Amino acid sequence: MTLFLLNFFIIYGAAHVHFLLRLLAAFPGLQRWWLLPAAWCLLMIAAPLAARLLERDGQTGAATAAAYLGYSWMGVLFVFTAVALMLELARLIRWLGQYLVALPRLPFAQPTLFFSLSFGLAILICSYGLFEARHLRTERQTLTTDKLPKGSRGIRIVQISDLHIGLIVGPSQVRRVVEAIRQAQPDLVVATGDMVDGHISHLDGVSAMFRSLAPAQGMFAVLGNHEYYAGAAMSRRFLEQAGFRLLQGQTALVGPQLALAGVDDPAGARRAAHAAQDEEAVLRAIPAGRYVVLLKHRPETGPSSAGLFDLQLSGHVHKGQIFPFNLLTWLRFPVRAGMNQLAGGGHLYVSRGTGTWGPPIRFLAPPEVTIIDLAPLKQ
Repeated sequence: MTLFLLNFFIIYGAAHVHFLLRLLAAFPGLQRWWLLPAAWCLLMIAAPLAARLLERDGQTGAATAAAYLGYSWMGVLFVFTAVALMLELARLIRWLGQYLVALPRLPFAQPTLFFSLSFGLAILICSYGLFEARHLRTERQTLTTDKLPKGSRGIRIVQISDLHIGLIVGPSQVRRVVEAIRQAQPDLVVATGDMVDGHISHLDGVSAMFRSLAPAQGMFAVLGNHEYYAGAAMSRRFLEQAGFRLLQGQTALVGPQLALAGVDDPAGARRAAHAAQDEEAVLRAIPAGRYVVLLKHRPETGPSSAGLFDLQLSGHVHKGQIFPFNLLTWLRFPVRAGMNQLAGGGHLYVSRGTGTWGPPIRFLAPPEVTIIDLAPLKQ
């Protein structure tokens, strides 16, 4: 955790220094008052940490205000930095190209226009991102299999992931998610990690909303990395009260044709919460002939598990949540959001996530509830 905080303050601090320098270059009149924007930057750097500390101290109202302000600004700063880098790339291309052909001067090269364009676009994108983050989409997928009897009606699974219930995602968002699940009329519901993000003792009634769903074949969940950051014991308690059966290196036989397997996020082993789970051994213990669904928070597929499951359901990456951050997440998890055909057989579905982490903003990565219909092969 100490290393994470150190890296966070270095990177986030550097982004604020870049913003401050751009601001002062664009508006020289502010240079004599540079302490004011510098103080704002320091306040925003400290805001996420302050929100966590206030939350742990039980000051939920102050923590929520700090979280909304700090994380919203984080989104604006990220987009500002991304736009500024793209404009700088355009300037570099123009500078290199001028040695080959005469090129006009770019209009945004002037510091005031450069800053105004970058910051203005950041505000517009993040304003839309607030809207996009609150408009839940239902994604539908159908997979056929010979492991279901011909003529049967099939099985409907609803997946949610990365809801991040906490200071920012609260009862109103959960209510929309639960209603979307209810309308889907699933046979079973699965949650693929990061349902919890922080202390949630102040969120009365949230677990009861999920428990009211009561699908015929149950609700199942695995732990993500944020369940361990928030506190594994509290996270387990919430999920169980919400009606989910936790699969921690375990399997569950659902009806006569389906089997679920679930493994914890590696964050659990790294935090010495438990020993690393043997995914291959868990899958090999499932009786032959069943359609196997693997619940796993991170969209990683191990070679030893290839061919041992039919469908893996994952989340974690949020499709970057705010474009172009998905370009960075792709470097670590080179799979696309949505359905992926695996080389070793089977499929991997990667959810964009149902809530938000950090900034309450999504841009070109809308939140989703996923309906997956498993259907028998046609006669």
